[in-house]
Amino acid sequence: MGSTVRAPQAPASAPAVSRERARGALLGLAVGDALGAPAENLTPSEIRARWGRITGYVADRPAGTDDTEYAIFSGLLLARYGHALTPARVEAAWREFIADREEGPFRGAGFSERGTLENLRRGLAAPVSAQHRHAWSDGLAMRAAPFGVFAAGRPAEAARLVAIDGSVSHEGEGLHGGRAVAAGVAAAMAGAPPVAVVAAALAVVPDDSWTARSLRRATAAAHRGERAVRSAVVIGGYPWSDLAPEAVALAFGAYAAADGDFREAVLTAVNMGRDADTTAAVAGALAGATQGLPAIPDEWARAIGPVRGSCLPSMAGRHVLDVADLLVTAGASAGLPRHEAPARHEAPPVPDRAAYALTAGDEETRT
Repeated sequence: MGSTVRAPQAPASAPAVSRERARGALLGLAVGDALGAPAENLTPSEIRARWGRITGYVADRPAGTDDTEYAIFSGLLLARYGHALTPARVEAAWREFIADREEGPFRGAGFSERGTLENLRRGLAAPVSAQHRHAWSDGLAMRAAPFGVFAAGRPAEAARLVAIDGSVSHEGEGLHGGRAVAAGVAAAMAGAPPVAVVAAALAVVPDDSWTARSLRRATAAAHRGERAVRSAVVIGGYPWSDLAPEAVALAFGAYAAADGDFREAVLTAVNMGRDADTTAAVAGALAGATQGLPAIPDEWARAIGPVRGSCLPSMAGRHVLDVADLLVTAGASAGLPRHEAPARHEAPPVPDRAAYALTAGDEETRT
């Protein structure tokens, strides 16, 4: 791996395997995001007409989109608070680092983010801030991978934490999609094979939900390839491609079709089109957690630098690999969450805020 994408080494106490899987998950997310961005909202036939089959970057300056920037934002917040994350802390961070600042040219990114920011600026608080017309979107799923990295090997805890993050911006199927991704990454971080990763995702969402039904259809069709996966879950003729049940199912279907192989998982997601940056980002996070950093092709990894702040200017200059290392360190130091811990267990330590430079707006954390 080239030195241009290497982050500083995490402390020696962080397990080497977890660190490589963590870096694989978050760099895999950013790579998938950058590969898929040009194909967003296109059909497979439109992709073929423009590029043939996409097998690498087709943009002159590949970079992550809002998917990567929001994942960094949520990852930093999670590294700061760990198991002590609360809706109030998430809301305060959204206000301080997004809603109360000038936005980049993406202006908050997708519909769910726009609806959330408009509600926050009107003075609404979580969970009412999540009550808008696009609370079912994949905007939580796109930022869910850090929760699986932090709670490696504990899918239920990853799902619990991402739902806290999502309470500010999503409801219903939007929350289910985030839970599925976080749980899947958590299972992959512990070395689970793809079939167990899919099972972990299904275990944290209601069995009769749209998300669960789509996940089952997509993964059942995976052995027949990307066309079958796409046909199993895409809502034909529907103009919006950021439906969480559809996008999350496409991502897991691509991952299952590739049997966890990074290159094949990401390219399968990209070439299916629809919300291709998000589906490829999620597939990349799952496969990156499964195979670790070395599985990401070097030419793809080298193109990923610090984010530009195109959507969230407050995140400009941050790199996903730094966030991965922070999450490994925070996860190793936090111990069991209070609801899983013995009665005499102390409250989980809060990581040093100076290291993360992301300060939530509650009084107890201000100097």
